[in-house]
Amino acid sequence: MNLHVPTMAEMKAKGENPEILFWVGCSGSFDDRAKKITKAVVKILNSCKVSFAVLGTEESCSGDPAKRAGNEFTYQMQAMMNIEVLNGYEVKKIVTACPHCFNTLKNEYPELGGNYEVVHHTQLIQDLINTGKLILENSESFKGKKITFHDPCYLGRANDVYEAPRQLIEKLDAELVEMKRCKSKGLCCGAGGAQMFKEAEKGNKEINIERTEDAVESAAEIIATGCPFCNTMMTDGIKNAEKEGQIKVLDVAELIANAAEL
Repeated sequence: MNLHVPTMAEMKAKGENPEILFWVGCSGSFDDRAKKITKAVVKILNSCKVSFAVLGTEESCSGDPAKRAGNEFTYQMQAMMNIEVLNGYEVKKIVTACPHCFNTLKNEYPELGGNYEVVHHTQLIQDLINTGKLILENSESFKGKKITFHDPCYLGRANDVYEAPRQLIEKLDAELVEMKRCKSKGLCCGAGGAQMFKEAEKGNKEINIERTEDAVESAAEIIATGCPFCNTMMTDGIKNAEKEGQIKVLDVAELIANAAEL
């Protein structure tokens, strides 16, 4: 399947305005593993004929890592540049597969003049299924599989989005098994707050190892994630536990694209 990814600049040159801007994020643009998540989202958008575009080289970091690390000045510089570009294209609705970008664009950009409807990719996919635009023809390929969902901090506790990803997993003919710490009591993967980009502090165990142990304890064969950072941390945890042969770590978008045979 050829992926069709127009840029906002291309659309504007044709005098067109897409319904949705797909905000890819740093991880989805540059990390080889996260690029697969980006492709899965694009496959879904393409197959449902959703009118969307990306900023391409005009997209900069949302500023989340700088803000969480305490550098408010750098955050505001990055945010203001992005807002100028977004407002220049008269963007109304944004979808992103990164909860860090989702939280920042949705809750922190408005005070700097960036007001948009921001949705997480699991919410958009749920809407596409509910409206009959996306049909999961191959959902039985997950029959009998146990899947657990790891709640990203900035999706769950920060924004109360718990049900969209779980409802998608339940559409897969799979068994959704919960970890003992889930939803509002979920445990961080260890990457939030710009921790992804620094060495861990001294302690007796890394957070992602602790979190992966929760997932292993649930006896799930697939750990579903909704965040590229969580995906990295859980994948590292599975490697550390030497369970790569038994447990897969996949984004919800990848599961759905697979079930829709895209």
